[in-house]
Amino acid sequence: MPLTRDFRETVRARAMRDPAFREAMFQEALRALLSGDADAGRAALREYINATIGFDRLGVVLGRPPKSLMRMFGPSGNPTAENLLGVIGVLQERTGVHIDVRVVAAE
Repeated sequence: MPLTRDFRETVRARAMRDPAFREAMFQEALRALLSGDADAGRAALREYINATIGFDRLGVVLGRPPKSLMRMFGPSGNPTAENLLGVIGVLQERTGVHIDVRVVAAE
């Protein structure tokens, strides 16, 4: 179901004023990607992009058309590792939310 503009604006406003919310959004997207749920990870990353820097600014920074980036993170998108890691790098730099990866042995 497509998100309404009011909902997007509400999420964006909260992400702008609440660093913990921004962090949780980014964490959820990356957790889904790393656990193998590519569809949920792309959708969550798309929401995070919309709530933070937006696809227009992301496109400028990466030198890619915003529409191409939107498709990449859409329902049938399939970003390459290079594109995905580039986007994650820009998001860390521009939003101030950084990844700290730890390896933990399974119990």
